[in-house]
Amino acid sequence: MKVARFQIDGEISYGILDMAEDGSGVEIVELAADPLVAGFDTTGRRFAFEKVRLLAPVIPRSKVVCVGKNYLDHVEEMRGVTGNTDAPPAEPLLFLKPNTSVIGPGETILRPAVSDRVEHEGELAIIIGALAKDVSEEDALKVVFGFTCANDVTARDIQIADGQWTRGKGFDTFCPLGPVIETDPDLQDARITTRVNGEIRQEGRTSQLIHSLAKIVSYASHAFTLLPGDVILTGTPAGVGLLEPGDVVEVEIEGIGILRNPVR
Repeated sequence: MKVARFQIDGEISYGILDMAEDGSGVEIVELAADPLVAGFDTTGRRFAFEKVRLLAPVIPRSKVVCVGKNYLDHVEEMRGVTGNTDAPPAEPLLFLKPNTSVIGPGETILRPAVSDRVEHEGELAIIIGALAKDVSEEDALKVVFGFTCANDVTARDIQIADGQWTRGKGFDTFCPLGPVIETDPDLQDARITTRVNGEIRQEGRTSQLIHSLAKIVSYASHAFTLLPGDVILTGTPAGVGLLEPGDVVEVEIEGIGILRNPVR
């Protein structure tokens, strides 16, 4: 099931994507409230998909937890850039983005004036659906509401200069999410692709994650209490690269959709 957060006629709502009864195209069935809080009761109203403006599918209640260096090929390309590492991290390497960095599909990534090296990092994102603390790996996916596309935008020069990652990855607009939340995707071997102006920059598969989705959720929950609506970014494959003003960057994940954002 694909869940969207959208705006129409100045009103923000949640909805479920569904085929029109006459087969003419995709519609959004409006939900009565935020499904993370109130479930999937509907209002009965339906809107043509092309008539609505999609928003970030979730605004994190408290935080965006991120996992660094979670693909072997990305570990290799970052060697000597963000620290010499002869082996992938034995445990998930966690850092945080503020919830103020989140934007939705179609919204603009703003390059800060203090950086000359802003880069894309296409990733799979986990949306937490239940309060979670010290969850076992066996139970970890039970607290997950769904999954979406993410772009862990990074001011690489600032990340390197600071020697830690908070400022370089935490600027406003540096966490695009969307276009929708898929509650039950097949992520055994889903393809992740990042394109800039139509050119493929990154290609990877969820089967290549060093630390599994269950391991990531469990490990994060032992460090932080996870709240409904919190987001976990699971790491990026190799191919990260520069974003210039005027670029359009797309993150596509098989079974979920395409997250597209311009750069200014």
